[in-house]
Amino acid sequence: MNRLTLITGACGGIGRSLCQYFIEQGDRVIALDRDAAALASLQVELGTACLTVAADLTDADAVQQALAPLLQAHGPVQVLIANAGAAAATTLQHTTPALWQQDIALNLNGTYHSVEAVRPGMMQQGKGAIVLIGSVNGMAALGHPAYSAAKAGLISYTRALALEYGRHGIRANIVCPGTVKTPAWQARVDKNPQVFEHLKKWYPLGDFATPLDIAKAAWFLASDDARMISGVSLPVDGGLMAGNRVMAEELTLEAF
Repeated sequence: MNRLTLITGACGGIGRSLCQYFIEQGDRVIALDRDAAALASLQVELGTACLTVAADLTDADAVQQALAPLLQAHGPVQVLIANAGAAAATTLQHTTPALWQQDIALNLNGTYHSVEAVRPGMMQQGKGAIVLIGSVNGMAALGHPAYSAAKAGLISYTRALALEYGRHGIRANIVCPGTVKTPAWQARVDKNPQVFEHLKKWYPLGDFATPLDIAKAAWFLASDDARMISGVSLPVDGGLMAGNRVMAEELTLEAF
């Protein structure tokens, strides 16, 4: 399609898959991450269709300044995949004010800064597709409360983007993954090697999304096939948000 697509959090497990898949489909990708060394490795892996930029998304001015030379050289971004995110505090009991601010600064504020860096160019073009990568944590209480609050905020923010900027031809949607097997899970696997097996009972499909599943969902929402879809939250979660199968079996005394 030869669009210019900005993907944040590009060097994480989902981010790398997003970059690779969008390039395979014909887009040029600006891969943004705060890890310059990882970006260099990603560029070698993906080739000339991958442009890289290092920036800390929690710093709005730094994001604008880092992207400015690329936007001047290559023109405005047509697609934004706001993927960057991470969770620090696991429970309210273990959430300090500093950890709360950390999770909100990256997951919520960082996404806002990403959008603001490309929104004027999209408005000037009269078109654009914004896909935020949220989480089922923003739809139910599943631990990591500050992260979850930020992701819940992104769902509301997505609707606001769709409502206010639709008249400028800009669509905004959010993908909400459930459990995705990425390197971010390694600490939990080290703590409990059976963690994925234990989690399967909560997923009606009995399986978890891969980073490629998330990339394909994001691609669809950013594509012309989704031209009339805006303001939507799309769980990619193996049916997790459809209902609680384990509880349903206990309530009905039937096997689901």
